[in-house]
Amino acid sequence: MEDRIITEEELPEDQFVGNIRPDSIDEYIGQTEVKENLNIYIKAAKMREEPLDHVLLYGPPGLGKTTLAFIIAHEMGSNIKTASGPAIEKSGDLAAVLSSLEPGDVLFIDEIHRIPRFVEEILYSAMEDFTLDIIVGNDSSSRNIKIDLPPFTLVGATTRAGDLTGPLRDRFGIIDKLKYYTQEELQQIAKRTAKVLGVTIEDDAALELARRSRGTPRIANRLLKRVRDFALVMGNGVIDLEITKLALDKLKVDSLGLDETDYNLLKSIIDKFNGGPVGIEAIAASIGEEQTTIEDVYEPYLLQTGLLKRTNRGRMVTDKAYRHLGIPLDK
Repeated sequence: MEDRIITEEELPEDQFVGNIRPDSIDEYIGQTEVKENLNIYIKAAKMREEPLDHVLLYGPPGLGKTTLAFIIAHEMGSNIKTASGPAIEKSGDLAAVLSSLEPGDVLFIDEIHRIPRFVEEILYSAMEDFTLDIIVGNDSSSRNIKIDLPPFTLVGATTRAGDLTGPLRDRFGIIDKLKYYTQEELQQIAKRTAKVLGVTIEDDAALELARRSRGTPRIANRLLKRVRDFALVMGNGVIDLEITKLALDKLKVDSLGLDETDYNLLKSIIDKFNGGPVGIEAIAASIGEEQTTIEDVYEPYLLQTGLLKRTNRGRMVTDKAYRHLGIPLDK
């Protein structure tokens, strides 16, 4: 997974994205409905001089949930503090984060579905009543402490909304799903990123890069960075269509944005299970990968593009996948 260029998961090399992240909602490209509604909610909250309702953003990784959290804080004129679900292992971890908030702050918790259930309960009173209700001491001398918190906005992000408990989900006033981007939107993002990075990219090159970016801005920005290197070393520094195709072919990212990992998964279902249907456990065992990784990282885009489908009996490779892979349908 670490070597997979087109994975939607964040890699260390993606840290440069902080320099290209838009600051305002007007600069944010794509997710039109989500953006327009958030703009209304933010303006209304500011008119009432209240913090924005708690926001839950969900959808596949790499679509801009973190960016939207920073934009919400910027538009509200607030500071943002960040935390990650996996890093919050005990009640004290969450209590420390909550007690550090100032009035109007935005608290962004990524992978919020991974907060342990017994820790999550602390969030309930914090979100509803802005109070921190914790128990301190041992069993014999334990006591309940209630601490008032300043009004704040929690922005939670998750790739697995179904894993959230009902009580937590119900405490979010605003719930938005982020969708994969269109090629035209990704083309705009590639051109904007190139401009920020001081690189010239031609329109057809930006469109070709968009086609192979799996509907995901994170991947588009990562591929742009790689193509920029090829343009600098093998061209004149300008990213044109020829150098883009050359670079992406060498990176083994095909016309639909599939790489060797995707090919391996699809061919495994075809060769070992006659194209399916087959259970996710059997697929995971056949390619030596975790089931959750397949469900979270590999499958969403393959389902979105119609190369894979889910049935009551399991996963099936579609006719479109056979054609794309160049495999006869009667195989």
